[in-house]
Order: sequence, then C-alpha cells, then structure tokens
Amino acid sequence: MVKVTFTLDEPTVFRLRDAAQRLAKPQSQVVREAIDEYHGRMGKLSEAERVRRLKLFDELVSKIPARPLAEVKRELREIRRARRAGWR
Repeated sequence: MVKVTFTLDEPTVFRLRDAAQRLAKPQSQVVREAIDEYHGRMGKLSEAERVRRLKLFDELVSKIPARPLAEVKRELREIRRARRAGWR
C-alpha cells in the first residue's frame, strides 16, 4: 500500500465517515472502492445522457425521408461503379 494525503471539504469527509461507519469498513477501503467504481464508469454515459441521446436519435431517424428500395439500390450501384472507376 502507498500512503497519500488529500484535502477534502467537510461535507465529503462527513459522507466518507458515514459510509465507513454504515458499511463497517475502514475509510481507506471506502475510498479505494469508490475510486474503483468511478474508474469503471469513466467514459460511459449517465442514464440521463443516454436517454437524451436516444431521444435525439429517434427524432433524427424520423426525419429521414423514405425512399423506394429500387432507388436506394440504384444509387448504391452508381456509387460502387464510381469507386471502381476511381471516382471519375
């Protein structure tokens, strides 16, 4: 183990001590577990952000114009043909 020193505000210290007491664990263990959990969530969306993005996605998808399948296939053929010809 490595010993470190942190400066925390009073409300945070109160919550740390309260959590340690309720869980019957040393404060250092509560801090290690909290950091481990926080680290595991880094880069992941919060539930509110996930819901907001899904709603935005649904709005955007509903604005995509419907096109006949034949038209889509024709456009894809033209794109493939242009790629093979070096986009000329």
